[in-house]
Amino acid sequence: MRRAVAALALTVTTAALLVSGTAAAQDTRTRGWFTSWSASQHSLAPTALTDQTVRVVTHLSQGGDALRVRVQNTFGTTPLTVDAATAAPTDGKSAATEGRPSPLTFDGDRRVVVPAGGEVWSDATALTTRAQSDVAVSLSVSGTVVPGRHETAFRTNYLTEPGAGDHTADTDATAFTRTTESTYLVTAVDVRNPRLKGTVVAYGSSVVDGIGSTNCGPGCTELGGNRRWTDDLARRIGTELPADRQLAIANAGVNGTTSAPGCPNLADPVRGLDAGARLERDVLSLHGVTGVLYYYGTNDLPAGCDAEQILASYRTTFQRLHDAGIEVYVTPVTPRPGYTDQHNRIRQTVNNAVTKWNTCGGTCDGLLNFDQVLKDPVRPNSIDPRYDTGDGIHANIAGQQALADTVSLPMLLSSTR
Repeated sequence: MRRAVAALALTVTTAALLVSGTAAAQDTRTRGWFTSWSASQHSLAPTALTDQTVRVVTHLSQGGDALRVRVQNTFGTTPLTVDAATAAPTDGKSAATEGRPSPLTFDGDRRVVVPAGGEVWSDATALTTRAQSDVAVSLSVSGTVVPGRHETAFRTNYLTEPGAGDHTADTDATAFTRTTESTYLVTAVDVRNPRLKGTVVAYGSSVVDGIGSTNCGPGCTELGGNRRWTDDLARRIGTELPADRQLAIANAGVNGTTSAPGCPNLADPVRGLDAGARLERDVLSLHGVTGVLYYYGTNDLPAGCDAEQILASYRTTFQRLHDAGIEVYVTPVTPRPGYTDQHNRIRQTVNNAVTKWNTCGGTCDGLLNFDQVLKDPVRPNSIDPRYDTGDGIHANIAGQQALADTVSLPMLLSSTR
């Protein structure tokens, strides 16, 4: 069910901030730019940055012959000044880079000021990358600012000491004496690759974000392994699809969020980050997007939303995506042993609507049968013990792979026609 979108003759520059999703998708599809990695901001870091350098490791789902990055100050209350920025290949195991970092500019300048609540995209830099490669993006921040972050990077990122100044050009790790398991400031990386057919964005809460993807068994943690189901799916695409039918995968999961707004029991830190509220920022403003994997609803039930609230939010969000020429593939709400009987009644109502005609009753474009993958065949309102991290909610590394293995690649490719 492909929605045709008229081609738009636009020029993407760093100054063109907060572009509409349709314009962004069309401009970059004609010019060969696709978002290959993303991490959605949802809060401010617990401490400020003061005249120091941040080095963030990004894991690309696809590569190209050039890249550009997005820097956001979404939750900041003061301007963010970046004096210098670079990008460089890395093995992802330390702050060291493989070769001299390439400078990043913003509308031709090395220095950029990102206003409170704003964002910038860098200019393109001619850095060649491959699928599944790691790129270190380094930003030198001047003054004192509290940075926005994505809290769960599931890997180590690096900072210099406060007052250390600009170390964006460093190839060794010496200056990067501090670490964090959050992602600061950098929220997307685009690659230029005209052979790609599109970017597919996974959109949802902690089950998309990747909680559980470091769990390799009792007492075993695999940090930095890139084992989210979206990472596994990207690897499947790379090995199972022909070279001229490749797709990029971007992850736009935010832990604790809901599909519906206004759920009465939702925690204050994640209010205002429901699916509709952050759709423009986290999906529509990415580039080359042809499809969305919609995995929401698991938090709506304990947060107190009923079936109609959840389904209304689905319909509104799906319509906005379709209006932007983007197809939507939806998973029924997956099981949790902690759901009450009433939660499960609501879950069944929502899932009946989602599975109707295998197209959400004509409002979405296909299904992801994650509920069937994860459910315990003996206790269908619980997760299969093979895939349970122990919290009854999230899938371990084996479960993440099982989810990725069930996604239909021909279905995803249908969005690119």
